[in-house]
Amino acid sequence: MNKIISLSLKNIDGFVSAEEVMALAQKSAIQLEKLNNKTGLGNDFLGWLSLPEDIESQFDDIEKCAKHLRKVSEATVVIGIGGSYLGAKAVIEALSNSIPTAKRDHEIYFAGHTLSEDYLADLLEVLDKKEFSIVVISKSGTTTEPAIAFRVLKRFLENKVGEKEAANRIVAITDEKKGALRGLANGKGYKTFVIPDNIGGRFSVLTPVGLLPIALCGFDIRALVKGAKDMEAMTRFNKDANSNMALQYAAARNLLLGIGKTTEIFVCFTPKLHYMAEWWKQLYGESEGKEGKGIFPAGVDFTTDLHSMGQYIQEGQRIIFETFLSVTKPSKKVVIPMETDDADQLNYLAGRRVTEVNHNAETGTILAHKDGGVPVIRIEIPELSPYYLGQLIYFYEIACGISGYILDVNPFNQPGVEAYKKNMFALLNKPGYEEANKKIMERLK
Repeated sequence: MNKIISLSLKNIDGFVSAEEVMALAQKSAIQLEKLNNKTGLGNDFLGWLSLPEDIESQFDDIEKCAKHLRKVSEATVVIGIGGSYLGAKAVIEALSNSIPTAKRDHEIYFAGHTLSEDYLADLLEVLDKKEFSIVVISKSGTTTEPAIAFRVLKRFLENKVGEKEAANRIVAITDEKKGALRGLANGKGYKTFVIPDNIGGRFSVLTPVGLLPIALCGFDIRALVKGAKDMEAMTRFNKDANSNMALQYAAARNLLLGIGKTTEIFVCFTPKLHYMAEWWKQLYGESEGKEGKGIFPAGVDFTTDLHSMGQYIQEGQRIIFETFLSVTKPSKKVVIPMETDDADQLNYLAGRRVTEVNHNAETGTILAHKDGGVPVIRIEIPELSPYYLGQLIYFYEIACGISGYILDVNPFNQPGVEAYKKNMFALLNKPGYEEANKKIMERLK
């Protein structure tokens, strides 16, 4: 029988009580009802709630497409920004070799998430020596960062293999009917998948947006979705706060915000989870950071950052709480050897696994930080496998929806993201922004 991820709130005791958490968690069953009844803010973007069932009909097509791209190329560039790449990258990194230069069966590169010219030029240098394909992800096809990357990479691929073969190696994940990318894909004959209208980018990892890149790397997308489906069964319609950890997590973090803990730090003790923190940061930051509200999401990698950020967390401003993501069982084994001279004084650890040291470092850190005024929430995942990562993804998504409704914001829009774009378009003299250009140039004098 599969285990489940677990939540421990014992190390927030002394900051907020268990009784307070359970009271707000039970009250927040109302927010869960809003999600399921589609009566809350942003209710036209709730398609992710039933994705674990809805996506199953596309498994064969996604796997067939992944097999095709693996056959015609040795590498794939996934073009997208924000939720169009972070979820896939989080899962791929969590399941891959920790060393970045270790070769995969099929190489995955990411583009369209930055406007760095050096990054794009470096990527082209790498791709010049490889047979590659492209997966481009954009509802509209006009978002600046991925649109520039796709224009450059598409031309590069066409020059390399010809337009006909390039079309055989390009997959577009986009709107079903409209948008620049849909029109181009239809005209060129690209293989396409649909981003549903009712699912926002940061909630899209269980759509082809995330599943196709994950499948390209040879990981089991069916197990990933099964984990999400099991977590859905445990949380989505469960109004009992005692057994619904999504309600508990949403309540705990909002109570901590209420006592001045305005920053939540996602902590992991394995480098494989670095991009899971990046995905989580977007999920919660973009969902809650509006109307002058929200908890600021940050991430650290321990024990590495205990030798840098650890000082601030231990003794800096008392505005922080942490959520530790702990992995019970590593996927590989390393035992600490015995040394005759014991010059480093580590023979007391000889014969023990490195994981034992890591887990004790984790426990010691929790105790130290709690003593220093930092509450710690702890989430434990049995192992890094597709099934448990699927559980984790759905848990964080549904808890995010609940938490946003507790804050009384719309967790499913992102109006603030447009502010920088308007200024950038004006500075670049995009057609239609002439007056805005005049005004912004005056400001810059």
